[in-house]
Amino acid sequence: MKPTQEKIPNPAEVEKEISEFLSKRFGKHVKIVTPMMVTDPNDMGPAGKKTHGTTGINFDLRPEDLIAYLDRYIVRQDNAKAVLATKICTHFNRVKRQRQSGGPTRDMVGRIKNNVLLIGPTGVGKTYIVKLIAKHIGVPFVKGDATKFSETGYVGGDVEDLVRDLVREAGDDIELAQHGIIYVDEIDKIAGSRNTIGADVSRAGVQRALLKPMEETEVDLKVPHDPVSMIQEIENFRKTGQKEKRTVNTANILFIMSGAFSELEEIVRKRVVRQGIGFGAPLKKEGPDPALLQQVKSEDLIAFGFESEFVGRLPVRTVLEPLDENDLYEILKNPSNPIIIGKKLDFDAYGIDVKFDDQALRLLARDASAENTGARGLVSAVEKALLPYETRLPSTGLRQFPVTPAVIQSPRASLDHMLAEGSAASIQQDFTRLTDQEKQSIKHYIQSNRRILSDKYSLSLTPSRLEVLAQFYVNHILDIGQVFQQIKSCYDDIKKIELEFYKRNDINVVLEEDAIDFIMEQIVNKTVTLEEIAQQLNTNFELGLKLVMEKTGQNRFFINRDALVNPESFIGGLIRNGLSTPKLPANERSED
Repeated sequence: MKPTQEKIPNPAEVEKEISEFLSKRFGKHVKIVTPMMVTDPNDMGPAGKKTHGTTGINFDLRPEDLIAYLDRYIVRQDNAKAVLATKICTHFNRVKRQRQSGGPTRDMVGRIKNNVLLIGPTGVGKTYIVKLIAKHIGVPFVKGDATKFSETGYVGGDVEDLVRDLVREAGDDIELAQHGIIYVDEIDKIAGSRNTIGADVSRAGVQRALLKPMEETEVDLKVPHDPVSMIQEIENFRKTGQKEKRTVNTANILFIMSGAFSELEEIVRKRVVRQGIGFGAPLKKEGPDPALLQQVKSEDLIAFGFESEFVGRLPVRTVLEPLDENDLYEILKNPSNPIIIGKKLDFDAYGIDVKFDDQALRLLARDASAENTGARGLVSAVEKALLPYETRLPSTGLRQFPVTPAVIQSPRASLDHMLAEGSAASIQQDFTRLTDQEKQSIKHYIQSNRRILSDKYSLSLTPSRLEVLAQFYVNHILDIGQVFQQIKSCYDDIKKIELEFYKRNDINVVLEEDAIDFIMEQIVNKTVTLEEIAQQLNTNFELGLKLVMEKTGQNRFFINRDALVNPESFIGGLIRNGLSTPKLPANERSED
């Protein structure tokens, strides 16, 4: 019997089999993502080595611009915002300038990067502020917990894994990853213990492992214990026929460290008191004194348990202040805060619309402040207060939920009142009042940030447009940035109607700003669609404007709000003006 020739699998089939094997062996944590590509000869470097595309640094922010952006989201922390915005802008603008000048990005031996140390209690926004900055400037960002790592060669995570994660976050773009931000939280937990004898791989060892990446080193992307990196190397060899050593240089990766440093204040206090001994020395304050941390020096961090080399690689330090009850209220009032938006989405899942009274927000801020966990306490305070309503209301026919002070203070009585017969009128009255209160609050917020928002979204803020934006926020569960994006998109779509009208009728129409606002107002209130607006424009103006064009030779018309409301009067006025004004010869019209 003639043996059958076994079919040789193609690369896609091999990839599928390997993927299935890894899924069975390691579960869903390991996957292969290797799109089939044909090697371009023009994309090869010397000796056939594939070169990575260079990602340009398109960074033109100034410190004040970044501070203004952070002010929209971060309550208080003025000093921390100024320090972070200044040093981050300086870092990336310096990299950009070096690239534009054609010089190397590592411009001198021993250059010290502006790595930052953030000191502050839990819940003051350390992680949030760094995430906001990374998202705004558009660089890859990864966060790691210092307690998860150990010194290279010991059991535990390798600090160089953070750099590899940065490459994955950058979509495997090494050039982009080399200009990213690595954020390491809980850094105070790796301070060395003065009572430890021998190697401390979980503390001082991690500090030593971080020294080189924080300054400059080459991190190999291939890891012997990582099956994914090994498979990627095989795939690259299959495509190029060359062994490729892929490394990431950390010279321009910015490291930001943060921690609560709960015992650091006492170390600073002892130093300050020691330096102030004598009759003229100030009296020692009892209890916590956050201002003391503002005086932190390198010697204090070393006394805390950090090695001097590690402290030296964190030249920029800033202290975040604790948040009081009023700060927590301002966080809840911010139209982009995820806590209130998230709770609105929770109730919206059951078709229930929620509005919050300002006084109710103050009560929630008071409860959160009592937990002494900063902004983190807001989540638990909101959940605890509204959980009885989230449990009961979805089973009722209630579709509007006004969160008044009574809702927070007396949940049982408030629930009984809402579900009582004849309560619909009072619920509607409260809901309408809170809707108007929210609308006025949004208008005030937009006015306060008028220049920043207008510049960012390229949208002029007329009084009528301010009304449209506020109404759109009230009608939808979005943060303020998403609201502006939606209205800007609507604005651009309306402007396209002008082009479509010209293509159809060979007549130039220009919708004035008040006309655009009038159209957006109708779209926001869902009384008309964009397609219906385009149809109405053709129906109401096509024949009339053609007649005016024949009488006067005019081919460009400005349409305002009044013209949209009363097109017949508008056309009649144009015709009357055209009849009283003789039509100019073609040559004279062209000169005009």
